[in-house]
Amino acid sequence: MFSALLAIIYLAFISLGLPDSLIGAGWPVMHTALHVPVAYAGIVTMIISADTIISSLLSDRLTRRFGAGKVTAVSVLTTALALLGFSVATQFWQLCLLAIPYGLGAGAVDAALNNFVALHYPSRTMNWLHACWGIGAAISPYVMGFALTHSLGWHSGYRIIGVIQVALTILLFATLPLWRQKEQAARAHASDSQPLTWRELFGLRGVKEVLLAFFAYCAMEQTAALWAASYLVKVRDVSPAAAARFAALYYIGITVGRLLSGLIADRLGDQNMLRLGTGIMLAGIVLILLPVSSALPALAGLVICGLGSGPIYPTIIHETPMNFGAAHSQAVIGVEMAFAYIGTTFMPPLFGFAAGAIGLASYPVFLLVFGLLVLVPTERLNRLTEN
Repeated sequence: MFSALLAIIYLAFISLGLPDSLIGAGWPVMHTALHVPVAYAGIVTMIISADTIISSLLSDRLTRRFGAGKVTAVSVLTTALALLGFSVATQFWQLCLLAIPYGLGAGAVDAALNNFVALHYPSRTMNWLHACWGIGAAISPYVMGFALTHSLGWHSGYRIIGVIQVALTILLFATLPLWRQKEQAARAHASDSQPLTWRELFGLRGVKEVLLAFFAYCAMEQTAALWAASYLVKVRDVSPAAAARFAALYYIGITVGRLLSGLIADRLGDQNMLRLGTGIMLAGIVLILLPVSSALPALAGLVICGLGSGPIYPTIIHETPMNFGAAHSQAVIGVEMAFAYIGTTFMPPLFGFAAGAIGLASYPVFLLVFGLLVLVPTERLNRLTEN
């Protein structure tokens, strides 16, 4: 049932996606204004990712102590202040410094919201939640584009998103009582157990499998998106304009896949939803891999891969409380988030280095390997948790 709290959670996840595309959209102008090489964008994003991993790993202790509502509100406030800091930065080192609170806030809110929804809402809500992230990530380039085309400067793009985040922060603090009503039973249950040590966490039955699957999926998704246009142009002789459109369609496919999955996820169940999504994703990768002269199978395969990928991330998260218990779900989801960011941060550039040595034609092979690394451990996880 839709509620005021659920509307706020959806808004929070749109907000989480809003800043993610800003640096990519604004960097062509930003690096010139800051007098740094274009490659320096990677330094900022690596700092953000490193701090996101740290806060994800700490999310269990933070949420146990303060509750998901407070963690979400403070985390959004932290990212809002960091974005407003970006909007007045004039030196590159200032961006690096501000990337620290931005990453810490983003990781904490991501893990806290994912666990809260996994505990309290059905699978369809989780899929639609992650579709909201896609909406936010799709909006921010247009915000930056508006700022640049209207001669407002890249600072204004960050300022607009920062102000939106501040407004959401006020709303989150004002609605903390709604969170507490949902959290009371869960926190009472969690208070009976102590936070897991790392050895205990990694010793849980099936944790290694779910972390491998999560890492592999996020590595596959980010690599597929980042290198799609280059592969289509260099290997499939697609025009740069068409390649850019189909690369964008991959992410649109993920968002549409999550919206559609929300309509059937509760009827199919998490395990079948995960199998369906993985199967469609692998079918799309096989189309990209086909050794034919026409580029049409590769173009169609990229869209199909996106559609299939849509439900995988939210479904793995949603089944975490069932697989590992509600008392341990925040700890496991925090580590899942950390492995997700490791996959998205390090594997796409690693593929770039590999492609420089063996060629971009290896792109669909790389995707297939990591797609299978999603299928195999999730099927093993299903067997472990059923026994």
